[in-house]
Amino acid sequence: MMDSGIDNVLELTHYEKKRIHNLKYFTWIEQQGRELSELNDQWYGHAEYWQNIFALAPQIDELIVEFNRQIDAA
Repeated sequence: MMDSGIDNVLELTHYEKKRIHNLKYFTWIEQQGRELSELNDQWYGHAEYWQNIFALAPQIDELIVEFNRQIDAA
């Protein structure tokens, strides 16, 4: 993404963001069985929810590294 130009980015209005957010209901709730409260936290508790997710980045990175090790070993 660092080499992407502005031609690959769209600045969304509030209503466009909400529309995309509402599309997650099907994939998050109906397909993945996630809780509606988590989906709502993404929208209404925006800053805190995403700060908590971003704080997990080091752990997620380690899981990715471990997964890649397992793939390389196979």
